[in-house]
Amino acid sequence: MAKKKDRYVVGLDVGTHKICSIVAEVTDEGRLDVIGIGQTESKGLRKGVVINLEATVDAIKRVLEEAELMAGVEIGSAYVGIAGTHIKGFNSRGVIAVSNKNRVIDREDVRRVIDAAKGVSIPMDREILHVLPQEFVVDDQDGIGDPTGMTGTRLEVNVHVITCSTTAAQNTVTCVNRAGLEVTDTVLTQISAAEACITPDEKELGVAIVDIGGGTTDLAIYEKGSLWHTAVLQVGGEHFTNDVAVALRTPVNEAEKIKKKHGCALTSMIPEEDSIEVPSVGGRKPRIMARQVLGDVLQARAEEICQLVLTEIRRAGFERSLNSGVVLTGGGAILEGLPEIAEQIFDMPARRGTPAGIGGLVDVVASPVYSTAVGLVLCGYRNRGGRGFGSSRQAATGTFGKVTGRLMGWLSDFF
Repeated sequence: MAKKKDRYVVGLDVGTHKICSIVAEVTDEGRLDVIGIGQTESKGLRKGVVINLEATVDAIKRVLEEAELMAGVEIGSAYVGIAGTHIKGFNSRGVIAVSNKNRVIDREDVRRVIDAAKGVSIPMDREILHVLPQEFVVDDQDGIGDPTGMTGTRLEVNVHVITCSTTAAQNTVTCVNRAGLEVTDTVLTQISAAEACITPDEKELGVAIVDIGGGTTDLAIYEKGSLWHTAVLQVGGEHFTNDVAVALRTPVNEAEKIKKKHGCALTSMIPEEDSIEVPSVGGRKPRIMARQVLGDVLQARAEEICQLVLTEIRRAGFERSLNSGVVLTGGGAILEGLPEIAEQIFDMPARRGTPAGIGGLVDVVASPVYSTAVGLVLCGYRNRGGRGFGSSRQAATGTFGKVTGRLMGWLSDFF
């Protein structure tokens, strides 16, 4: 029975506007096939953080029932996405002397050097979510992916450490547990979105993934196959909706519908003769309005979000190293004209990121909305891969992708 359960990997994306669960089955060939999806509106979160426990638990239960019904299997555990403005990331460095007499670096040395890198002082109310190796240095020889078996006297490592608020993370885990689900692991949402949307070549050349969610916009920057910078901006899709509601004087739920149906973030793409019907508040009659007016509102907010992301990229010093450009994903990235606005502001290539690397119900999940949930499943699968699962996937992930795949299994202590 346990073996049969091991065939399934579940990802649970607990977001500000939606909660989504994806069930994937590991085939005999070692491929991942999506077999079940559950999704519902989320009302118990604000900016990725739980503010209403009961509402969140009920929503998670509904999503699990839907996913179980579709997949025809019982879900017992899941990989859960962690997001929110409480997330902080920074780079750190660890140095040790190689302990073996023959100076051959073994796995214990790698553990010790990563332990040294994560031995930084963090506030009492925060905990380490991930410690992700970027590169190893053996006796001044840098750029090493996996130092195991090499000879040297001094071993160094550069890592990216991601911390989160202990209470915010615990509240998310509590909600999942109370919905009858065990949390196998928690994963930062932009890392899981990157896993689903970015190719190994893009990670190697340098790329920024911008995950525009309901309440926040999450940024992750990859270079040389590794993660070098993460940030969370306090603007998201709900800001577009609120702008439309205020500017067009229409209820928020109607503004959301108008945004999805008629929205375009670049006014030059909207034909001048296009018009839309806008419901009014207080029982007044609906009005007919030029679609260009809606475009002006959305374009202003789209430009602001892109400018904030660009400021963060410049602050981190990666403006000139993103040779693959920018990948936009998350529900907010569906907005028509957004990649074009992004290309203008970033002055580099921009594309919409949709999930890849899976089989099964591909057409159902082929939307930026499902990037995080699909990525959680892929992260879970790769985590197992480090313990003898799915080695075929690791074979195609570039120099540092390979080491991350191999290290995942025996570095799980650090997550």
